[in-house]
Amino acid sequence: MRNSCETVSSDRPECWPELRLESWKESCATLHMWTQIVGKVRLALTPRTNHWWNVPLYVSARGLRTSLIPYGARSFEAEFDFIEHKLHLLISNGQSRYLALAPRTVADFYAEFMATLKALGIEVTIWKMPVEIADPIPFDKDRLHASYDAPSVQKFWRILVSVDEVFKMFCSRFMGKSSPVHFFWGSFDLAVTRFSGRRAPERNDTDPVLRKIMCEAYSHEVISAGFWPGGGGTDDAAFYCYATPQPEGFEKQTVRPAKAFYHSGMGEYILLYEAVRQAVSPTAALLEFLQSGYEAGARTGKWDRDALDRSDETEAGAA
Repeated sequence: MRNSCETVSSDRPECWPELRLESWKESCATLHMWTQIVGKVRLALTPRTNHWWNVPLYVSARGLRTSLIPYGARSFEAEFDFIEHKLHLLISNGQSRYLALAPRTVADFYAEFMATLKALGIEVTIWKMPVEIADPIPFDKDRLHASYDAPSVQKFWRILVSVDEVFKMFCSRFMGKSSPVHFFWGSFDLAVTRFSGRRAPERNDTDPVLRKIMCEAYSHEVISAGFWPGGGGTDDAAFYCYATPQPEGFEKQTVRPAKAFYHSGMGEYILLYEAVRQAVSPTAALLEFLQSGYEAGARTGKWDRDALDRSDETEAGAA
């Protein structure tokens, strides 16, 4: 038997709303830049953690948050609140400020956010160039992205809440090293990663900056799964699963449910969000994709599954 909490996840339609990328594409692009600005502040002020785990944001009860960021005798955190549509800044000495989330340029958001930090006595400098996108515009000069469709953003967050829950169920099945479930603002995706425990071959990316990033992110063999809103190789929101380095035969495995497919251009298994949303049980469909994708990578990569996988007997003993 699996963990009993897996049977109580909500499969109600409001927990898996329809959200086609085309309906909020401009707002998605703007929000992507805003999260990069906030995320880069966290990156600048926190100690570097293995695999860049000091970088991401986390799904919260109201949106996306940074977690505590140390700053001298104080700590602070930032939270995108997609219920009231505010960016909250909370300081450990009791101070707080907020910025409105509404249609505004990235340049305007950047200026107000940095000015608010400075007014709170938080001095920080970030690299103003966005990452992991085509044709980046420095934050302080970006007057192209200025959309904010509040209902669509709230739907996106509602999806993240549901996905976060299922990803954490999936995490409970593994005893090896696993990442937190976290939201990477560079690639704008919610992801979780499992490790075999073995070192990966050295990277040979031609771009030295990219090579430095990837060498740290993929220092060990991994199987990673995630969710993004679309635009990164798929026209719409989708779930993905990949193995790095990719084992021989990985692309020929059977990954379920039936609507999952291997995307040769991306080197990943893909399951469109719509297929999950329309399933009798979205939770069960997504868990099936995550589990079968992991099995495809672990089987072809010859992972030590007796040591890494949580068995029914292990769960019964823990209970």
